[in-house]
Amino acid sequence: MNKWLSLGLISLLAGCAAQPSLTQSTTPPPPTFYDYTIHSPQGDTLSLEALAAELKEADIVLVGEWHGHPAAHLLQAQLFAALYAQNTELALSMEQFTRDKQHIVNQYLEGEIGEKTLIKEGNAWPNYTSDYRPLVEFAKQNQLDVIAANAPKPIVRCIGQQGADYLDQLPAVERKWVAYNLTLDNDAYRAKFNASMHHGDEEKTKRQFAAQTAWDDTMAESMVNYLALNPNKQIIHTAGLFHVAEGLGTASRIKARNPELKVMMVTPVTEKANVAEGAPDYTVNVMPIPTSYVNEDKMKAAMKEIYGRNNDLKCYQPEEK
Repeated sequence: MNKWLSLGLISLLAGCAAQPSLTQSTTPPPPTFYDYTIHSPQGDTLSLEALAAELKEADIVLVGEWHGHPAAHLLQAQLFAALYAQNTELALSMEQFTRDKQHIVNQYLEGEIGEKTLIKEGNAWPNYTSDYRPLVEFAKQNQLDVIAANAPKPIVRCIGQQGADYLDQLPAVERKWVAYNLTLDNDAYRAKFNASMHHGDEEKTKRQFAAQTAWDDTMAESMVNYLALNPNKQIIHTAGLFHVAEGLGTASRIKARNPELKVMMVTPVTEKANVAEGAPDYTVNVMPIPTSYVNEDKMKAAMKEIYGRNNDLKCYQPEEK
């Protein structure tokens, strides 16, 4: 009996050995909205760690985004951590918080207030918890400064209505919330902005550009001022890609204030929306965002609603003499 049992075990083992080995599939998973591919300005594919190494000597790293794009926000958080891993003397600068709320941001970082208070009193963007929480929490956990770099939206909207001269009407305390000087020259950034306008009203475009550059000049001034007080720090700054792409917006305003600073750009792109040939940006290829509107009437209604928000806007009026 033992003889037959032994023969049976041998046959069973031989049969198992003859089965084909299971191998992992080499087919990559389908792409998702979280996927991205990084390229150098020369077109070389880079890993996240290689990108961080290339950015190591920059004083300021501008990282653009399509607001709400998962891959862009994932890249920002991961790059923030990668830069910190090679240099702990790092600060985070954000378009998404304004100068008048710096004390609120500081209170949160110090643990004096909770996140709900930060969101409400700091006027955090609606997508804060999904897209910007990872950045702020990384800064908080590692005791890094967060620069509330931008100009308050109501002031910028009033500039868009009345022009750059509106700043002369502001009380002294509020005037400090916007850059001391606005860049209103006919530079490449202004040409790009004008090309994006389609309403044909030259004076309106002029006022709108003053509002646009108020953001860029204020963010630039905020970072330049911070580095003047903290010369050993490196800054990573998050902003919409129009501010970042090709170094025309915020970067040019930084360089105008301190030409010695080394500024480098990381810009998300798609197959249909890329930076200009020869641009100095490191690019991050992502999936294109979905089409906002197919129906033109719905698009016009949405635009009308956006522009209609200025109906309740209260701007300072010059005192009559």
